[in-house]
Amino acid sequence: MVRVGIGYDSHRFADGGPLTLGGIEIPFDRHLVGHSDGDAIAHAITDAILGAAGAGDIGELFSDSDPANRGRDSIEMLAVAVSRCRAAGYGVSQVDVTVIAEAPRVGPHREAMRAVLSRALAVTPAAVSLKGKTNEGMGWIGRGEGIACIAVATLAPNEDRR
Repeated sequence: MVRVGIGYDSHRFADGGPLTLGGIEIPFDRHLVGHSDGDAIAHAITDAILGAAGAGDIGELFSDSDPANRGRDSIEMLAVAVSRCRAAGYGVSQVDVTVIAEAPRVGPHREAMRAVLSRALAVTPAAVSLKGKTNEGMGWIGRGEGIACIAVATLAPNEDRR
């Protein structure tokens, strides 16, 4: 049986870069505030995968009240979620992510992000879709206060992923 999960994450900006997003550092004058490295793309995908597998959520695995998770690498967190998913009998088939932000633009960094994310997900880069959208100047995102990400993950039973 194929399973599908949806993940969402958002983080506010703070002064000082670089920005970690999709597992890469992007030259930018602000960064995302978070208990970990604040990588909203990796966090949204992690929740989508865990949700599809029925294996909890990112907060259960990596509590922000645990000092061990302070500054943690979100790609490492994603890889742990993939392992948990595999232990539940499923593997990632594909993910689709939409980043909502006025800046920075996703396009110039898309291929580098896909390469890093695909390694953590144990899929080919072709199985990772990343899109950038603005919020047309509306709300907190439109004012440039932060970034939001929505992710969908499709999982298949391990034996179907040969």
